[in-house]
Amino acid sequence: MKKISSPCIKNCKYDYSYTFCTGCYRSGEEITNWVYLSEEKRLEIIRLLPKRKRKINN
Repeated sequence: MKKISSPCIKNCKYDYSYTFCTGCYRSGEEITNWVYLSEEKRLEIIRLLPKRKRKINN
């Protein structure tokens, strides 16, 4: 399996009302633990990001 890179875009803005960064749409816990996560868990998080983006942009 190819290594899944961080979705970080170097535009960190943590929105506590949504509990995730409005730059990469990950939670603080996901950001902190990214380097320790399995590829399967990373992929699971990546799949959640579009839904989180829609939630914050609507």
